[in-house]
Amino acid sequence: MAARILVVEDNAANLELARYLLASAGHEVLLAGDGRAGLALAMREQPDLIISDLQMPVMDGYALMAALRASPACAQTPVLALTAFSMPGDRDAVMRAGFTGYLSKPIEPEHFIGQVAGYLAGRLAQREH
Repeated sequence: MAARILVVEDNAANLELARYLLASAGHEVLLAGDGRAGLALAMREQPDLIISDLQMPVMDGYALMAALRASPACAQTPVLALTAFSMPGDRDAVMRAGFTGYLSKPIEPEHFIGQVAGYLAGRLAQREH
């Protein structure tokens, strides 16, 4: 089932790759180049899933996550961190910040859609009821 997915990423190549892969899988894709723009788009469009980089100008992924969880409109929206961080403890820090899951960079096209689909399944089932 198609979903509306917001991708928040300041790297143009990563943003385009995510957009291409998600659109090719039949999803409606919304794009933002920083956390502040992503927050405004999330509040207005209320996507089914948000995929966000952590290190961005204007508002980073952690500040975006906090603002989303504080908003009644977006508090329950699943948010995946998309990051190149790979130090021990990074995944735990992401999960403690309230993210639903963690996707590693670089994006691996052969796995990306399957990873995203796993997080979407429950959300889309909720939307139908």
